[in-house]
Amino acid sequence: MKNIILIGMPGTGKSVVGRALAERLGCTFVDADDLIVEAAGKTLPEILRTEGLDAFLKIEEEVGASISCGSTVIATGGSMVLSERAMANLRKDGVVVWLETPLSQISDRMPEDLVDRGIAAPSGMTIREIYREREPLYARYADLIVASRDGEDDTAQQVEAIMRTVGIQL
Repeated sequence: MKNIILIGMPGTGKSVVGRALAERLGCTFVDADDLIVEAAGKTLPEILRTEGLDAFLKIEEEVGASISCGSTVIATGGSMVLSERAMANLRKDGVVVWLETPLSQISDRMPEDLVDRGIAAPSGMTIREIYREREPLYARYADLIVASRDGEDDTAQQVEAIMRTVGIQL
């Protein structure tokens, strides 16, 4: 089985959907954010606060560029698409699925201080501005787009069904 790489905005449920999908398919799950925390020895908000956005994005790129596995569901951080190098590595062994979620839902799930959520974006940037910046990148890298609107288990089932419908080996 190829890897399934989940991309999308923060708050779309990539990690929860990824775990549910891996369980449904009987394969491994990897959360790229966990790998970043492990590599840095700090939480995502701590990295952003103490080392800054550029350092965070560099760590994220290194993590994404070094992931090497098979038969794995990989949940990426929302900003992974900012690294062409990381996305090229992930795409070579996988199918990229964009969990597309309406901006209104994403906004409802976000705290006032985006750094508290570990969101990699310039200071003062709104969730709407982040969405506008990243949406074309999600579209560029996506092999499939799945509307992430129902619930994590329903979304996982939807991803699996769409992949089977288009003939992707699971």
